[in-house]
Parts: sequence; structure tokens; C-alpha cells
Amino acid sequence: MLRKVFSRRTLAIATGGTALAYCCINSGPVQAPQSTLPPPPPSWTPPSRAEMLASLRASAESPDNEFDLLVVGGGATGAGVALDAASRGLKVALVERNDFSSGTSSKSTKLVHGGVRYLQKAVFELDYDQYKLVREALHERHIFLQTAPYLSHMLPIMLPIYKHWQVPYYWAGCKLYDFLAGKQNIQSSYLLSKSRALHSFPTLNPNGLVGAVVYYDGQHNDSRMNIALVLTAIAHGATITNYTALTSLVHPDPTTTTTTSTTPHHLSTALITDTLTSQTFPVRFKCLINATGPHADTLLQLADPDPERAPMVRQSRGVHIALPPYYAPRRMGLIDPKTEDGRVVFLLPWEGGTIAGTTDTPVDAPAPAPAGEEPMAQEEEIRWVLDEVKRCLAPDVGVSRADVLSAWCGLRPLVVGPSASPGGDTPTPTQSLVRSHVIHVSPSGMITIVGGKWTTYREMARETVDTAVRVHGLETRVRSGCVTETLQLIGSAGWETGLYLRLAERVRACVRRGVRVRS
Repeated sequence: MLRKVFSRRTLAIATGGTALAYCCINSGPVQAPQSTLPPPPPSWTPPSRAEMLASLRASAESPDNEFDLLVVGGGATGAGVALDAASRGLKVALVERNDFSSGTSSKSTKLVHGGVRYLQKAVFELDYDQYKLVREALHERHIFLQTAPYLSHMLPIMLPIYKHWQVPYYWAGCKLYDFLAGKQNIQSSYLLSKSRALHSFPTLNPNGLVGAVVYYDGQHNDSRMNIALVLTAIAHGATITNYTALTSLVHPDPTTTTTTSTTPHHLSTALITDTLTSQTFPVRFKCLINATGPHADTLLQLADPDPERAPMVRQSRGVHIALPPYYAPRRMGLIDPKTEDGRVVFLLPWEGGTIAGTTDTPVDAPAPAPAGEEPMAQEEEIRWVLDEVKRCLAPDVGVSRADVLSAWCGLRPLVVGPSASPGGDTPTPTQSLVRSHVIHVSPSGMITIVGGKWTTYREMARETVDTAVRVHGLETRVRSGCVTETLQLIGSAGWETGLYLRLAERVRACVRRGVRVRS
């Protein structure tokens, strides 16, 4: 029976039938691999700088060309205000005297965080302002990570423990941090034994180590994020230029000047200088927004001269250093919760290297830096950060001044509150000042936004635009309320975490089939 089934004739028929079926199935034209990638966003080219400057000049030629808002300052806050206002339908202009994100906004710790140290102050000092800041920042952290996912991501941060009594203390603090984030929490914090902590962070100082707590925050590329805000605002119709400085303001005479502002004494004209060509021209607006960060007092004095006015901002120097990548693992950060002088130091992986910081040194005599100049990190500040890093890491790491690849310094615009004693003999240390923001409306109608931090830029912008609409009667000019909570920035369309893998597979499939891939 088996011989009949497996005879040569039977096997030949079966083989021939299989080959014929294969030829029939594959007889059609070769199909290109079907891509599961999302369709690319429509191509868009922003207007040239010359077109932007022409739009600024046109505002003084006709009332129809007048801007609703003129924003001064191209950092995170100014760009956020421009995007919020433009996405509501307002006609917006922004001028930046240097380059976008050339100041404080590119000198951050690169974290998107609620602030565990602010939570500690809120609990132990019963400070409700610190508590509100943490709650607001945790909410904004969730939105931030969704707004531009290709520029931000979550990052586990290790908090090493060297005393047994600190285990429940730090664990409870991190769990409270998770609780305040609620449903918007990134991931739950957890405890690590000494061996697991050293496995996760091999360069950690093992002497006296008891264990560690790991909690989650966000990390981002601050300068690229700033540029994404600027480009998205332009895509929504904003006119934005860099290297254009506001040099003076035209103060109207209420008895002789007719202005489109809601009250005759409000500012409506500024003189703008293109610093690349030294040409100066007027720009007309309904509302002026002061988003110049640490230099806000200078523009305040220009808008409303008053030699007796107390400063709104107290500048604080924050220095960071860049170190080789072996100082920290690629996917784990480290926080030293209490340095020798009560500050906090982070050691974080970033862009293939490691950054460490920051200092918190008050600036005794705030003065605006000339255009193109930036504050420089001082040698003693670099040494201080290095000493703290050395204390956190194992002795065999060999922390050395020669390992410092670069250093940068940023000026924090801290709001001076009633307890800060401006000008007094014993001013409040800058690390004790709340990082919340304040919106101030001047008699001239200028709206100043100061304080805050990168994580809360969107909420700061929303409140600023709401104030501008209310104070200057722009309700009929807006087409909607704030939409930035769900508005994704340019570059986010179609992006997902594993997109690079799908792109690589698509390229490999094309190469296998002989399809030419354009770079």
C-alpha cells in the first residue's frame, strides 16, 4: 500500500502540481512592501526673516496691520505666549534681541518635573505656595510630555539613601509625589536594595549605602523645544524675528493722542532695531507683553519710569557642567537631595553625555547683559559642582577637573516676594524663593510675566494671554479659548516611540527588492 502511495509517478504528479500552483500564485507583478507608517505631515516652509520684518514694519502703516500682541522675549515664556495667542486667532508679533533660547531657556537642568525638593519645603515649612507649585507642575509635566514627544521622555531618577531612618522618610516623600500626580503619574516610585542600586547606577558611592528610592520625572531638549514653540507659533500666523531689539517706547499724550487701546495712556508704539542692519522702525500694537525673564525690570522701567520702584526679579546664577558619559548610566539619573549648603544637585544622562548641576548663587547687582553676551560659569562654581559630584560617586571614578567638557551659566528670574526683603541687610537665600510666577499689569498697559520654570511655561502663557484679552478688551478678536493643552508642536505628527525601527525595516525591505532609497 505504501509503495503505491509513494511511487515515482505519484511523487512526480504532486511535485508538478505544487510547482504549478506556486507559479500561478506568484505570476503577478512584484508588489512593493505595504508601509504601515503614518502619512507624512504636509510640507511647510516658514516665511523668511525678510518677510517677517516687512510684516513688523507694515503694522505702523495701517490700523488694519496693527498687532494685537507684541511679545518681547524669545525664550520659553515668550514663545509660549506667542503660540497661545496665535492659536486663539490673535495677531501676534514677537521680537528677540539675540537668538531664540539663547538665554535662560537653554541653560536649564533639562528636566520636566514637579520638583521633589519643592514638595519637601511645602511639607516641612507648611508652605502652601510651594504645594501649589508642585501640583501645577505635575499637571503640566503630563501635558509637556504629550506636546512634543520626540523632544521629551520619562527618566527614572535615583535618590541614594545612606541612613536607615531615611528609608521610610524618602520612600514616603516619593509616594506623596506620585499621589499628587494622580492619574497623570508617569510611573510609580520604588525601593532598591544596596546591591540593586549599585547594579542600576554602577558609579554610585557604595560607602555606607543602605539602598535607594527611584522616582520618575521627565527630561527634554530645552533649546530644541523652544525652537519648536517658535515654529509652531509661526505656523499659526505669528510674526517672529530674532536679532531685533526693542530700543524705546513711544509714550502717548492722553490729551492729544488717539490710540486704539482701551485707555488713552496705554502704550501702542515701540521702536524696534534690526541689530543685523542697525535699521530702526516703529511697530504698533494693542498690548505689550514683557517676557524678558531676568531682565524684566529693565523693560518695566522703560515702560513706566519710577526710580522708587522695588525690583520684581531677583537674579540667581545656575551653573551646569558637561561630563563624559561613563559618569552616569544612559537611562538613570541621580539626585543628591542635600548638599553641604542645603542645595540639590542632579547627575543626569543627556544627549550621549552627562550633565551635573546646579548652583544657586544670587546676583547682587542685576544688570542686563549686552546683546550677544552671556554670563560665564566661574571657576569656583565649576569646582563646587565637581566636589558635590565627587561626594556622590565611588572613589575609583576619579572625578577630575580635566573631565569637564563644557560649562554654562543661566540667570533664573526669581520673583521677589514680601518675605524676600529686597534691598535689606539679610535677603532671603535664592534657593528658598518660590519658583512660582507672577503676572503684573503696569499703568501703561504692559503685561509682565516673571518667575516660573520650564515645566510650567504653558500655564504661564495661558494666564498671560487671558490677562491681555481681559485688560485690553480683545474678546472680539479671539476665536476660541486656550487650546494648547491638546495642541502638539511641529514635528509631533505621526511620531511614535518605535518609529525609527519601522523606518529601518522599511529601508531594509526596499533595499532587498532593489528599490532606490532617497536620503
